[in-house]
Amino acid sequence: MVTFELVRTVPLSPEEAWSRLTAWHRHGDVVPVTRVTVRTPAPTGEGTVFVARTGVGPLAFDDRMEVTVWQPPSHTTPGLCRLEKLGRVVLGWAEIEVHPGPGGRARVIWREELRMRFLPSFLDPAVRVVARRVFGRAVNRLLRGV
Repeated sequence: MVTFELVRTVPLSPEEAWSRLTAWHRHGDVVPVTRVTVRTPAPTGEGTVFVARTGVGPLAFDDRMEVTVWQPPSHTTPGLCRLEKLGRVVLGWAEIEVHPGPGGRARVIWREELRMRFLPSFLDPAVRVVARRVFGRAVNRLLRGV
């Protein structure tokens, strides 16, 4: 099991940062060899299900996720979204928090716990390094609107 946390402070309102981070279809645009399909009708809320298909051909796998907590930010309260990872290969959870920060900026905290079903635990340190790099880059690109 791998856990990690990413923290960013960005020149966006909390509402805009939230919107960019929870546009699930855009995650496929910023994570290499990944395509995201939302399986439930809009708008996003508790119970929304989406699948990130990562890989090429027979080496691809589905990372099925369900939103279990959906509390968008307001001017006075932080936002919280929790995703449960329910795939056959990737298990765990992710939490996205968006707080009002100094000067009208948003403070983002992304926490994640990953369990890769078929990988032995001695590979956890390598998975942690790769996951932090991949998710860190994805969060940065989503927040930049790339």
